[in-house]
Amino acid sequence: MASGNKLRVLVDVPDDPRSREVDLDFPREWIEFPDPDDAEHVIRADLTWLLSRWTCVFGRGCHGIIAGRAADGCCSHGAFFTDADDENRVRAAAKRLTPETWQHHRRGFKQYTEMDTIDGKSPARRTATQRPDGPCVFLNDADFPGGGGCALHAQALRDGVHPLEYKPDVCWQLPIRREQDWVKRPDGTKVLVSTVTEFDRRGWGAGGHDLDWWCTSSPEAHVGREPMYVSYGPELAALIGQAAYDRLAELCAARARGPQVAPHPATPARRTPSPRTKRTS
Repeated sequence: MASGNKLRVLVDVPDDPRSREVDLDFPREWIEFPDPDDAEHVIRADLTWLLSRWTCVFGRGCHGIIAGRAADGCCSHGAFFTDADDENRVRAAAKRLTPETWQHHRRGFKQYTEMDTIDGKSPARRTATQRPDGPCVFLNDADFPGGGGCALHAQALRDGVHPLEYKPDVCWQLPIRREQDWVKRPDGTKVLVSTVTEFDRRGWGAGGHDLDWWCTSSPEAHVGREPMYVSYGPELAALIGQAAYDRLAELCAARARGPQVAPHPATPARRTPSPRTKRTS
């Protein structure tokens, strides 16, 4: 308790964007349903998060995860690859980049990746950084003639494909967190449960609390025109399957038609018609 109170005192400064973030613990509304395409797959979805109006505000008010480096966004470190498929996808995408589209252009997979470790023990490969303690090598400066931001993201848009086809898994999945576990039911049967929820500070482990700012908890990033389940439709479909996403979208849309039991506290309250209000359309 003492450390938690101390943390609140340290960040509760009016000029500090972190002070405007909501608490990590609040009521959430969940829904669970079977995958229409797989009887052994169950989706458990966080409606509070998926109905929120979070949107990426990179370059449009993002404060970044390191103080004084807002231009980095959440690209202040290299991105760890999840598996060989992830590495191969990025390798293929990087070959499409040129010095005109990638400010820190490098040839050869080992030239733009580095070996590191996530847990301090097991070796893991990630994208390289521009310099020690610098941002990801794929991040172009805002004033780069070829375009600022992620070079892989921009190339995907030029090629007419979704950025998830070119970017590392961790980059396109954020800020959605998917956890999968095989669960044994009372009758002895097993199902794979995919839990889809918010990737908040805790998603990064203990180090997540040290981030200077994190967008999912900030009202400054809950300014989207569409709810998350719509704006992140392709990502959700990639994570749980198209049929499961289609069903999820139906359930979210139905839930959105009424007042939420547990709306996300960072999303501005939605005005709902009074029962006494006479509709004209």
